[in-house]
Amino acid sequence: MNFLIADDHQLLRRGVIQIIAEEYPYAHFGEASTTTETLLCLSQRTWNLLILDIFMPGRSGLEVLSEVRRMHSPPPILVLSSAPEDQMAIRVLKAGAHGYLNKQTAPENLIKAVHKILSGGRYASDAIADQLLNQIGRKDSNGKWLSDREYSVLQHLVSGKTISQIASELSLSPKTISTYHIRIWEKLHVKNDAEMIRYTIEKGLDHLKT
Repeated sequence: MNFLIADDHQLLRRGVIQIIAEEYPYAHFGEASTTTETLLCLSQRTWNLLILDIFMPGRSGLEVLSEVRRMHSPPPILVLSSAPEDQMAIRVLKAGAHGYLNKQTAPENLIKAVHKILSGGRYASDAIADQLLNQIGRKDSNGKWLSDREYSVLQHLVSGKTISQIASELSLSPKTISTYHIRIWEKLHVKNDAEMIRYTIEKGLDHLKT
């Protein structure tokens, strides 16, 4: 059994490994601290499960989700994030993840999620399952209709990064980032960055800060 743990915090990676190793003592574990390392590890061997943090240095974890789904034999993905469950779980599940857990969850929930995903199922709390059923097919007021790229750019903008910095991190031109910037304003119905940041706070999206 091969598990890849992708998170930029070493202590968290080791904690996850320790919890899973108690349940799967003969498992092999790989570690990645950036999205680039994650994709490299995925290309080098077959993994039974990828446990992925959405907010790592470099490209958005949502983009990793998209790339993994395009692989020939993609591993199932369990997203483990510090973002509030009610604001991120539905987004990553719709993007193709097989489960979502908040980093504050109890160890037994992690094992429960791993068991369920490895058996071919998907994992979400009862509350999120109900919310997903209610939200499928309609737009949400918390910015969830933004494309994954727009959502990633918004994350960087809220963290205070400049257009040039975002362009460098996402390997895009400043002109392209500026275009996404304007689209975000239009979709959130704001006129400037001050209003955009106020919107993220009012709507509960301030967890996007890195």
